[in-house]
Amino acid sequence: MAKQHIQSTTPSSSQQHAQVIAADASADDYVKPPLWRRILLPIFILTVAVVLAFAMFLLRPKPPASDPPPIAQLVETITAKSAPVNYTVQSQGTVQPRTETSIVSEVTGKIVKVSDSFVVGGFFNAGEVLLRIDPSDYQSALINAEANLASAEATLAEEQARSEQAIKDWENLSQVTGRQGREPSSLVLRKPQLAQAQASVRASEAALMQARRDLERTSISLPYAGIVKSSSANIGQFVSAGTSMGSAFAIDIAEVRLPLNDDQQSYLDLPLSGLQRETDDSAPAVQLSARVGNQIHTWQGRIVRTEGQVDEATRMIYAIAAVTDPYGRLGKTRTAPLTMGTFVQAEIAGISADNVVPLSRALLREDGTVLVVGENDKLSIRKVEVDRATAEIAYIKSGLNDGDLVVTTAVSNPIPGTPLRLMDQNQPNPDPGSENLAGSEALIPAASSAPDAETKGDPNPTQEKS
Repeated sequence: MAKQHIQSTTPSSSQQHAQVIAADASADDYVKPPLWRRILLPIFILTVAVVLAFAMFLLRPKPPASDPPPIAQLVETITAKSAPVNYTVQSQGTVQPRTETSIVSEVTGKIVKVSDSFVVGGFFNAGEVLLRIDPSDYQSALINAEANLASAEATLAEEQARSEQAIKDWENLSQVTGRQGREPSSLVLRKPQLAQAQASVRASEAALMQARRDLERTSISLPYAGIVKSSSANIGQFVSAGTSMGSAFAIDIAEVRLPLNDDQQSYLDLPLSGLQRETDDSAPAVQLSARVGNQIHTWQGRIVRTEGQVDEATRMIYAIAAVTDPYGRLGKTRTAPLTMGTFVQAEIAGISADNVVPLSRALLREDGTVLVVGENDKLSIRKVEVDRATAEIAYIKSGLNDGDLVVTTAVSNPIPGTPLRLMDQNQPNPDPGSENLAGSEALIPAASSAPDAETKGDPNPTQEKS
């Protein structure tokens, strides 16, 4: 029974064939939609959607107009105040002696004495004997010259007596012969012999003077107090005339050559070429400073002259600063000696200016303007005239008045009329980064100079350094 039931539910092959024929007939009866429905209709729908969206955008309601309240920028300011200023100019140089001497032997002989001071760095007084050459030969020469002079003087006295006697003999002879009034010849009066004796005396005197000088030259000294710079002579050494035995320099005055460019010269009252007295108060004062050990020491001097010519390589002129008694051994009291060869910084007193406003150099913008607080606390950009500008300070000659508030806070892209809010000076600065002042882009490059050091600290000094 089960077998018969299964056979009745399974379709036969003829039935399956009939179903396939029916499906093919249904596929042949399907008709595709036209081309415009498949392509143009979607395009039309998209176009209508875009038009509707654009219309909705154009017809949208506008938001109510409202102006945002202006935002005032918080700034810090300083008050401009004019004051007289004494300009100073910075330079540098190396200390050199004003007087330096090469010690050379003027006579020939053996060195028999060397002073304890005749060592490198040794101090000596004016007239102190540093070296002595064996004087024996020169003492003998002096005695010989004295003897020759005595002999010549005796011969001269003898010839003078003979000449006088010849004159008497001629007068007596004239009276005896009755030939008065005739002049005797020079030979009769022994005038040639007398002249020869006189010349011999003068030659002997010159030889004596030479012998004395040669004897004096065996003792070598210098006419000033100084320091031995180099020594090449030793006791027992034989030297000839012209032999170099060392060098020394005076310690009465030290000099420093200070290079100055054209800009620096315009702020100094320099003396003309030529020497001035070191004590002349009209000469510009100069303060020299250098580090000695762990301390900075200073020395006072004067600009005594200029060299009167421009260096072709550097286009600078040199001013000469003089310091009296640099080692403090001639009466001055020194905390530290100004030794030769020391490299020093120099601060030269220059001319003065009245009614200038000193400002930090960073507040001066590249176009020669500063930012100030105008009416109603609005930002104003003020054009100013600069009398002088250093790396640290700008001195404003005109354009700022006493009491003007100068903005010291950095302002990006400053626009005139920008509202400002002034910071309470009694409160701490809330923005440490604003200490850049007018911004790094507002700096003016400082004028180049020799080697220059500038004043630091107080933005309103009474003395300016360049």
